[in-house]
Amino acid sequence: MTRTRRAVAGTAVLAAALVAAGCGAAAPETAAGPAAAVAVDEELHAALPADVRAAGVLTVANDPSYPPASSFGPDGRTIVGFEPDLGATLGDLLGVEVRFEAAPFDTLLDDLAADRFDLVMSAVTDTAEREQQADFVNYFRAGSSIVVARGNPLGIHELAGLCGRSVAVEAGTVQVGLLERAQASCAQRIDLHELPTNDDALLELRTGRADAVVADYPPAVHVTTDPRTQNSYQLVSDTQYEPGLYGIAVAPDRTGLRDVLTEALQRLVDDGVYQELLDRWEVGHGAVDAITVNGALPAGS
Repeated sequence: MTRTRRAVAGTAVLAAALVAAGCGAAAPETAAGPAAAVAVDEELHAALPADVRAAGVLTVANDPSYPPASSFGPDGRTIVGFEPDLGATLGDLLGVEVRFEAAPFDTLLDDLAADRFDLVMSAVTDTAEREQQADFVNYFRAGSSIVVARGNPLGIHELAGLCGRSVAVEAGTVQVGLLERAQASCAQRIDLHELPTNDDALLELRTGRADAVVADYPPAVHVTTDPRTQNSYQLVSDTQYEPGLYGIAVAPDRTGLRDVLTEALQRLVDDGVYQELLDRWEVGHGAVDAITVNGALPAGS
C-alpha cells in the first residue's frame, strides 16, 4: 500500500491567523529520513467499525500551533509533525486514510462530541475532567515548561518565579490549571493571559505583553532551539511540571474504534516503529512503553 498522506488542508482562516502571529516555529515539511514501511494488518482492518471501513477515512481534529507535535508546514496548509506522522503510520497499519483537519484547541472535545471528527489527536493531556467527555488512548508523556525572553531579563528560574508576573498560555490547556494551583503559593497573583493558540501566547511574550509562556515541554524546547525563533525565546530549565499522558480522544460510545487504535499503537511500539518515528522528530524522551486507555494522573501529581 502506498503511504497515506501526512496531512490535509486546514482552514484558510486559521492558517492566516497563525502566519499573522509571526512567532510560531513551523516544523519542517518532513522529519529527516524516510519512515519505516508499515503494511496493512488485515485482522486489524477487519476489526475496525463497519462505518470506518466503508468510509476508508478517519478524520482527526488538530490544533496545528504546537510544533513538533503538529503545526502548519511551509505551504501554510499541510499539517506536519510527529502526530500527523504517527497518525499516517496508524493508517498504513489499519488500511485507512488518516486525515488531520485544523480546529481550535479549546473546542476539540466539543467537536468530537458533535461527531464533526472521528478522533482528536492534538497534544491533549489525558485528565480526569476530560475523561468525562471522551476516552483517551495514551501515546506520549510530557509535562509543562516555562519559556521566557532570550537572556531571561526578569530572572525567572522556576514556577514560583511567575508570581506577580504576566504569563501567557493557550486557552483550554492543562497549563491554565497548573498556574491556578501555583497561584495558591503566591503572595502576588499571576496575571494569566489565555490566548487562542500557543503561537498567540508566544507573540504576547515576544512583544512584551507577557513575561513568560507556559507550554508543554516539546513545543517549549522547539521554539527555543529552532534557528528561526531561538534568538527570541529561552527555556528556563529542563524541569517538566505535572507530567501527564497525551491521548487520542475517542467518543465514549465508540469503544470498538478505541480498542483497535490501542492494539494498533501497541503493535507500532512493539515493532520499534513508534520509537523510530519519535526519534526522527527528536521527541523520543516522551515515548511510552505501553499504550494505555484513560491513564489520567491526579492533578498536581
